[in-house]
Amino acid sequence: MTSVWDLPDFDDHEVVHFVHDRISGLSAIIALHSTALGPGAGGTRFWHYAHREHAVTDALRLSRGMSYKNAMAGLPMGGGKAVILADENGTKTPEMLAAFGDAIEGLGGRYVTAEDVGITDADMVAVSQRTRYVSGLPVSDASSAGGDPGPFTSHGVYLGVKAAVAEGLKTDSVRDVRIAIQGVGSVGSGLARLLTADGAKLVLADVNNDRAAALAEELGAEHVASDAIMGVDADVFSPNALGAILDEKTIPGLKPKIIAGGANNQLAKAEHAQLLHRQGIVYAPDYVINAGGIISVALEYLAQRDGEPCSREQVMERVGRIPERLKAIWQESAERDMPAANVADAMAQKRIGRA
Repeated sequence: MTSVWDLPDFDDHEVVHFVHDRISGLSAIIALHSTALGPGAGGTRFWHYAHREHAVTDALRLSRGMSYKNAMAGLPMGGGKAVILADENGTKTPEMLAAFGDAIEGLGGRYVTAEDVGITDADMVAVSQRTRYVSGLPVSDASSAGGDPGPFTSHGVYLGVKAAVAEGLKTDSVRDVRIAIQGVGSVGSGLARLLTADGAKLVLADVNNDRAAALAEELGAEHVASDAIMGVDADVFSPNALGAILDEKTIPGLKPKIIAGGANNQLAKAEHAQLLHRQGIVYAPDYVINAGGIISVALEYLAQRDGEPCSREQVMERVGRIPERLKAIWQESAERDMPAANVADAMAQKRIGRA
């Protein structure tokens, strides 16, 4: 395998920690991009990668995204991410989670983890038996911060979609706005329900076609095959599955003039931001619009660490600031004739001292 230092997505990461536990069979990667603002915070992804190099790339890109996400959300947290390499059967055992918890504890607080794709809050409870550096744990009091961060991510993306519609379509309502949603897992399904309540016209797709069909029936929406969603004639395309979907092949064929969704690393390469800009597409940088979950996770962790209460209301207030950050990015993008993604990157880099 090529040296980590030579990979295109290596961006002066502080630590790339390779974990292997022979007894449990755990193989994982913990990447810390920057701890300039605080401990690296970011969820753990449980995924089967066809090649281990892909797992390394994922960890590098996701951890860098978390640095930017936390900085833009105004959180005193750095950027980190973990990926657990699943086998083809998705085998996940208590022993693996225990070994993973030990690996996090061994970093001495430089990394704080939570749920991500393939990981549940129950898994995080298991990990928390071996390390204190875990957030997103279930709470008994519904008014307190904590629990599954997915709904907070959905709510932030919902607010971001509305802001993007206001920017691109010059309307404060999403009623009758046609929105194509790619991925209806935890975040995408929550987003779909919120938009349906506002009268939006949805087209849904997911790699699990039955899941998309069931949600479409529930909401009175359309659904299409997962490989057809990017060709749908809509006002908004909302990617909420895995990343690297926007590239030189897919961008020219996009019919929507707005892209706003919760998927991480939507651009296959940084230079693809310029293609969106040239096509006049209003783009909501992913790590800005999808920050709701990490806002919840970070405030929960900081409250526990400092012994101070933090309510769900406080979390929602912070999530509610996502549209104002997007508007500032779009304003500067227009003033400087610069892609929104590049504007956001420059803002984030300045905040973590890497301008």
